[in-house]
Amino acid sequence: MSQRFLAVVNRAAGGGRCGKLVDEALGRLRAGGIELELAETSRPGHATEIAREAYGRGWRNFLAVGGDGTSYEIINGLFPQAECGERPTLAFLPLGTGNSFLRDFSERGLEHATQALLTGKRHPCDVLRLTHREGVLHYINLLSMGFAADVATVRIRRFKNMGELGYLLALFVCLARLDRRAFPLRVNGDGTADRRRCLFLTFNNSKFTGGKMMIAPNAEIADGLIEYVRWGPIGRLGLLRNLPGLYDGTHIKHRLAERHPATRIDFQLDAPVDVMVDGEVLRLHCQKLEVLPGALEIAA
Repeated sequence: MSQRFLAVVNRAAGGGRCGKLVDEALGRLRAGGIELELAETSRPGHATEIAREAYGRGWRNFLAVGGDGTSYEIINGLFPQAECGERPTLAFLPLGTGNSFLRDFSERGLEHATQALLTGKRHPCDVLRLTHREGVLHYINLLSMGFAADVATVRIRRFKNMGELGYLLALFVCLARLDRRAFPLRVNGDGTADRRRCLFLTFNNSKFTGGKMMIAPNAEIADGLIEYVRWGPIGRLGLLRNLPGLYDGTHIKHRLAERHPATRIDFQLDAPVDVMVDGEVLRLHCQKLEVLPGALEIAA
């Protein structure tokens, strides 16, 4: 049976890598019986506009062609309107840089994503909804505060066009200042806010971030829960010694680390903070985080 998808294509993803590979990748899908209509993005936020308008016109199958940022924008075009409507399906052609979300299913990236489309594999997926002072956003991978968000912010603002070197420079800048601070919040409606200082907090739907870092090894995409990971105020030497653990998930065994399955997080922040959400760096005054169980179907 033929399947029809709206392919939202970000040719600039992966530093232009997507533009070089996309025609061949789409051709393979068409040869396998996938019917595609293309919509190419031309600016940041354009994929959100495309998805929002297309959902309103009746499209329910979407293909994110690019990186994590492309799928993040599509999700925020589908929601919140899809909360009250028919559940959409999102598929992926991971031709960007990070492509973290699909690592929960396979390390084969493009090959796995292509086969999932051609064979019709589908999985339910939770969507996380963040309410902040300026509005609402949705995501399917993770949101982080503290050190991880600091590194991403410095990289974007100071070393944006330097590739892997830019990431390393940002990492060293943040190691030098190592700002361990509190992000007051309540978990699952607990009466007392947690105001302890920490290195970072992450609120996860899936396991991986930054490509290969397994920040939340216990996360499941369809369990109806936020996998909340907290790492306390570890020092520089301790962080350097334990960096490998961020890649195999063993960092959560550190004496300063904690994990909590949650259905709701209430933030009690005094001001906006830098956050990284599905690879995007934003400055938000976060208020509330909730789960929309099984609100999305994914081809993976």
